[in-house]
Amino acid sequence: MKHALVTGGAGFIGSHLCESLLERGFRVTVVDDESTGSRKNLQAVERHQQFHYEFGSVAEAALVRKLVADADVVFHLAAAVGVRLIAENPVHTIETNIYPTELLLRELRERQQAGRDVKIVLASSSEVYGKNPKPQWNEDDDLVLGPTSRPRWAYGASKAIDEFLALGYWRQYSLPVVVCRFFNVVGPRQTGRYGMVLPRFVEAAAAGGPLVVHADGQQVRCFAHVADVVSAVIALAESEAAAGRVFNVGSDEPVSIGELAGRVIAAVNPAAAIEYESYAEAFAADFDDVRVRVPDLTRLRETIDFRPQYTLDRIISELADWQRDNSTTQA
Repeated sequence: MKHALVTGGAGFIGSHLCESLLERGFRVTVVDDESTGSRKNLQAVERHQQFHYEFGSVAEAALVRKLVADADVVFHLAAAVGVRLIAENPVHTIETNIYPTELLLRELRERQQAGRDVKIVLASSSEVYGKNPKPQWNEDDDLVLGPTSRPRWAYGASKAIDEFLALGYWRQYSLPVVVCRFFNVVGPRQTGRYGMVLPRFVEAAAAGGPLVVHADGQQVRCFAHVADVVSAVIALAESEAAAGRVFNVGSDEPVSIGELAGRVIAAVNPAAAIEYESYAEAFAADFDDVRVRVPDLTRLRETIDFRPQYTLDRIISELADWQRDNSTTQA
């Protein structure tokens, strides 16, 4: 039985990953400091015989050494998340993203020197592309980050450093690493608290509205269901051909944010309205955004059998049902 260590496993993606790994017969250990995740996300598996939970930070060297010692694969998902959190806490963003990755890689290198390779799957982000003007991004495209005076680019820069570190360990030591650049992953348990647009829209529509759209609503994004993303991540972890490579992971079906708001209203509450808010009102006067964010999934499809099961309309419907049930539970 393989043992998977999942950092940030109490988070949105991490909790779904844990469930899927346990279903596949893995033994799973989670480490999370619950700064943005919640142990409630793991209620379905917390009593599972092959599940273990550690409250703590992946910035704690002794804890990381203990957890890595018995792992066969590491899924490193612990990171700062959400546009609002990143804009408001750039120092936290940089520290949270870079040091734990360095610590994990160093410990895995020591394991390797002791005679055992442990693969690490690093969760990265489409934010590393910055504001590259291409209509669709592939993994070898240039990273076009904004100025250091604008804090929103701190996240993309810090995740790029994570990638450089991981790929450096692959190039220099042949440490098996896989980098997954996530594009707008959505699904049950995701909260709009940190600025994630789709859960924010669903929550607003369910509450009667309005749905707040930033700027003109013509920004283009793609939304992938967490179950499809988790399946891809596990398949990449198990693929020998994925080692030492970067993969876009998500959906490549684009939709404008204005259209997304309209589709949420139609599915959740036709009486809800849309209101427009400038970036300055929502975040800060110097906030930068990206107009088009669409991944090229060619490399992913050539490496694994990636066949998403969820359309956007199905995702919206499921999120509406989850929001309704969750509100009922909390009432």
